[in-house]
Amino acid sequence: MTLIEIGGFARLSSVDWPGQLAATVFCQGCPWACRYCHNASLMRAGSGAGPSWAEVRSFLETRRGLLDAVVFSGGEPTLQTHLPEAMAEVRAMGFRVGLHSAGPYPARLAAVLPLVDWVGFDVKAPFAEYESITGVPGSGERAAESLRLLVASGVAFETRTTVHPALLDDAALARIAAELAALGIANNRIQPFRSLGCTDAALAA
Repeated sequence: MTLIEIGGFARLSSVDWPGQLAATVFCQGCPWACRYCHNASLMRAGSGAGPSWAEVRSFLETRRGLLDAVVFSGGEPTLQTHLPEAMAEVRAMGFRVGLHSAGPYPARLAAVLPLVDWVGFDVKAPFAEYESITGVPGSGERAAESLRLLVASGVAFETRTTVHPALLDDAALARIAAELAALGIANNRIQPFRSLGCTDAALAA
C-alpha cells in the first residue's frame, strides 16, 4: 500500500488548480519554515492529522468522472518518499495530477514531473535572499534549480509569490520579476499575505 503522510484533505476545490475541479491532498511536512505560512500545522514531518492514503483512494474511486483532478499540496509534497507511486495511482484512476511545490528537492521534483499535468510553484524571494523567508541556508539555490527543471520539462505551470510588506518590498518584487524573466517567465501571480493560520504574531499583527 502506498504510504504518504496526509495532514488534511479537501474533497472539492476550485481554487487549487485554476479551471479544474479537484480534490486536494495536503501532505504533512516541510523542510522550510516560512514565517508567513498559513499552513503552519503542516510544517512538522511525520504523521499527519488527515485521512490515510487508503481512505483518500477509496473516496477518489467514488469521484471518477465527477472530479477533473487531484492536487498534491502541503506542506511540501516532494518531501514524501512515495509521492511518485501515489501520483501514478491517481493517474491510473483517470484523474489529472496537480502539484504545489516550492522546489526544495530538485531531484525529487524532476522524478515526478513526468507524472504531473500542472504545477503551482511558489517563488519566495529573490533567490539570493531566500533564507530571510525560509530560514534555511541554500534554499534559494535549490528553488532556482527546481524552477529551471520545471521550465525545461514543458509541464504547464504558474509561479506565485506571497507578499508581506515587512518581508518583501517593491524593489524585491522587481528583482524577482527580473530573475523570472531571465528564465522566460513573464507573469508571476502576487498573493497577499493572509493572517489566518499564520503563527508568527508579529506578521499577523
